[in-house]
Amino acid sequence: MGGTGARDGTGGTDGKRGTDGKRGTHGTAGPPPAAAAALTTPRGRRPVVAALMLGMALAAIDGTIVSTAVPQIVGDLGGFTVFSWLFSGYLLAVTVTLPVYGKLSDTFGRKPVLIAGIILFLVGSLLCAAAWNMGALIAFRVIQGLGGGALQGTVQTIAADLYPLKERPRIQAKLSTVWATSAVAGPVVGGLLAGYADWRWIFLINLPVGAIALWLVVRHLHEPARPRPKTRPRIDWAGALAVFATGTLLLTALVQGGVAWPWLSAPSLGLFAASAALAALTVVIERRAAEPIIPGWVWRRRTIASVNLALGAMGLLMVAPTVFLPTYAQSVLGLGPIAAGFVLSVMTLSWPVSAALSDRVYNRIGFRLTAIIGMSAALLILLAFPLLPYPGEPWQPALIMLLLGAALGLFQLPLIVGVQSTVGWAERGTTTASVLFCRQVGQSIGAAVFGAVANSVLAARLLDAPAPGLPDDLDAVARALEDPGALSAAATDHLRRAVDAAVDYVYIGAAGAAALALLALIVLAPRRFPVITETGDSPDAR
Repeated sequence: MGGTGARDGTGGTDGKRGTDGKRGTHGTAGPPPAAAAALTTPRGRRPVVAALMLGMALAAIDGTIVSTAVPQIVGDLGGFTVFSWLFSGYLLAVTVTLPVYGKLSDTFGRKPVLIAGIILFLVGSLLCAAAWNMGALIAFRVIQGLGGGALQGTVQTIAADLYPLKERPRIQAKLSTVWATSAVAGPVVGGLLAGYADWRWIFLINLPVGAIALWLVVRHLHEPARPRPKTRPRIDWAGALAVFATGTLLLTALVQGGVAWPWLSAPSLGLFAASAALAALTVVIERRAAEPIIPGWVWRRRTIASVNLALGAMGLLMVAPTVFLPTYAQSVLGLGPIAAGFVLSVMTLSWPVSAALSDRVYNRIGFRLTAIIGMSAALLILLAFPLLPYPGEPWQPALIMLLLGAALGLFQLPLIVGVQSTVGWAERGTTTASVLFCRQVGQSIGAAVFGAVANSVLAARLLDAPAPGLPDDLDAVARALEDPGALSAAATDHLRRAVDAAVDYVYIGAAGAAALALLALIVLAPRRFPVITETGDSPDAR
């Protein structure tokens, strides 16, 4: 599929490549290509992969495990008015540190960053288990998130380092399976521990798992020797602080807007204005930095920029199934929490299978076209959701989720594998972190935007409610429907139809996000990704 000197569409090559696989125009030193393709011997890969999967499980499960234990935590520590920061604080810390860890792993190596992340995560877990009030628990969750950011980005980067291009779908499919399974299992595990043991065990179980992962990394991960740089590496602390502050203010505005205060209130407008000002300052700082945390080439190269935007749009659309489908299943279909979780979890069955088989497609038609096919299918599937009958049967949304998982597996993995394959070792950590950062920001924006859409549709549908005093936001409606005896039959049916309409509009919005992802790939992405070969073969483009 090849050709030499494949261009990324920016008017120049995405780094000249010779038969030795080294970068040309960017001049970033890295390890020899053979070492970069396999950091360990084949026999030594197994324990390293086990460590990566354990690290991924820790990061994934801790994003959701607290959700079903909130009543027990609030009953013990108090702080009901601020408990949402148990989730928001962790999410903020993970998201804003991803670019920082990506740059550090490119500068100092993956192993020290991953070890530091695991240790920080375990320290945060231990402190969470010892928390004496809600404020302390929130602060310790932030510490956990600081470690979780290192886990997410560095695990994905090491996975790309361990395997050459043709073998990467296998490891990425494994990590996708771990991520999906852990995210869905989190609420179940949290509920069981809170109900039958103590909520503090939610954090204590991280310690043995993390300790095993740490031992495996220290013992078995051997990075190749890298050429000593001519000058001492300089850390862009000013840029790191600016990125951290900008992300914190922006995500706080998105997470708390419409919840803690109205969207057009002084706190929301002030946070958005301050984040915009800090973003401008960050650009100035990064342009002047010798080794910027977020280098300009991340957005100047069409391949990376298009993947960042496409996966950001995917993060946006993922809010529809992960946040709103369980409410739909319980409020409209009348399912219990476990059955509602199953309707969502079927997506995790088809996603890894589709991802694992995607290499058979992109090796024939290329990364870009494969992703376009996957997202086109996702767009049609999302548009099919509003066509489901009311109230319908549980198998109908479950089938939608099964098909959506298959479509998104065909979309996400080719883009991640593809973009990681267009950069050398010394740029892979920054590139991977930028992709994950955009996906996380997309999820935060999606939660804010679709939450506002759902509540506005509910409010409009409840103007002609058959009974006065009915709730007009999604959370309150869901709680009211949990006790149908307190409502008349007409009021219950009206509320269920209102939730059905609200979720339908959310899925239409998710289809709009899918269209944005397609637009990014069609307009910005080069027809063939300029792949850097790592085994001494000739350059390639896919």
